[in-house]
Amino acid sequence: MIRKKLATTAGIALCCALAGAGLVGCDSTEPEGGPESSAPAPEGGEGLLTGTEVIDVEGRSVNVSCSGDPVAERPLVVLLHGGGDDLTTMADLQETLSAQGRVCSYDRLGAGGSDQPEGPQDFEGVGRTLTGVLDEVAGDGPVVLVGHSMGGLIAGRYAPDHQDRVQGLVLLDSTSPTAGTDLSARIPESATGPAGELREQTLAVFDGANPEQLVFTDGPVRSAGDIPVRVIQHGQRYLAEVPEYGEGLEEDWTAGQNQWLALSTDSELSTAENSGHYIHVDEPEVAVAAIEEVAARAAG
Repeated sequence: MIRKKLATTAGIALCCALAGAGLVGCDSTEPEGGPESSAPAPEGGEGLLTGTEVIDVEGRSVNVSCSGDPVAERPLVVLLHGGGDDLTTMADLQETLSAQGRVCSYDRLGAGGSDQPEGPQDFEGVGRTLTGVLDEVAGDGPVVLVGHSMGGLIAGRYAPDHQDRVQGLVLLDSTSPTAGTDLSARIPESATGPAGELREQTLAVFDGANPEQLVFTDGPVRSAGDIPVRVIQHGQRYLAEVPEYGEGLEEDWTAGQNQWLALSTDSELSTAENSGHYIHVDEPEVAVAAIEEVAARAAG
């Protein structure tokens, strides 16, 4: 049991959590429920999607939640949940941010209240779903993307191709752009015990054995210009729990966070010292401060 829980905990840090998994240090802190669907229409924003609704994107049903009032010049903040999660894990963060402006979240295909994908997905496919959501909730307006774990990986892959729309990024302990290569190199195929289980389970998830059927492909980080990018990594070194390979996994994780700095000439990396993988749950004030800074810079 200990070995299984250890492998699963490290796996979520590598963005390979499966829906319903029991996570050490995560399951006891995740918020329950989602943003209220009965929120009043935003002042001056008649006709905007408000509360939780299902929209159509390329013939698929996508569950979307929006709250808060639109503010002139301020970009819409869009939250992207991690792998194995859904928008409810971002609910408390969304509620806090909505006091300052309009914010939305959504369930990707295979997550929460959205349809299942028709088959394996790639970054281009999940990007099309994101574009469909942004068309509905933001129109032609600018957005700031906030991604946790796998959501951060998706945001980081999406932004360079949509510089006309994405005006800022906040990556919360995001999956490395070279996560598969890093793990394969760090833990050999001959490894046994918790490390061997972690390698096998995580690489399977990267190969599409996850609720969203997303097949991860490693690659270099491409530039999204000079938009403000804030990368925040965990400070509680739980990956170090993996016998023999833990310290190396932590080194690889930090190296991956540094790679994301290539997204912009205005990128900064910081550490949430008291946080595990769910920074927006463990230290919400850290996440909120970064998001508000990026939103303000994007508006300026």
